Amino acid sequence: MIDATPDRPEGFRRVAELLATLRHPHAPLFLEVAARTSQEAADALQVSVGQIAKSVVFCRRSDDAAVLVITSGDKRVDETKVAAMVGALARADAAFVKMRTGFTIGGVSPVGHATLPVTLIDRELFRFDEIWAAAGHPNGVFRLSPGQLQALTGAPVADVVQAG
Repeated sequence: MIDATPDRPEGFRRVAELLATLRHPHAPLFLEVAARTSQEAADALQVSVGQIAKSVVFCRRSDDAAVLVITSGDKRVDETKVAAMVGALARADAAFVKMRTGFTIGGVSPVGHATLPVTLIDRELFRFDEIWAAAGHPNGVFRLSPGQLQALTGAPVADVVQAG
């Protein structure tokens, strides 16, 4: 793992600067390997896959707003539950994700978005004291607690995953 430096990609730098401004106690790390999936991130960090706060982006049909669901890496988002909370959803393609969040798929951070998304946090993340989220690039991650995630995003905690 390598700490943040000025030669890192723009999305990573943006998240690092925001976390520093917000006085988050853990600077993001730039991994030597890409962590595009929850399993890749868990393997690189030597943590449980459930400790990975994965970002799943949808498009709300009524207004094309980005809907960000931050869920535990060992769970699957239940689109019906999310739609009941925020309105009908459509899948978001890579171009939509990049345009609305400013990040590429595999590196979508819960903070530092180009356009503020509608955000929901999976209550399953609260099973853990420590979680890891993407830091604006597939190689970037940062450590935080579920409570810190809620404080940083201002997002509500909800049941957004499939049962079982």
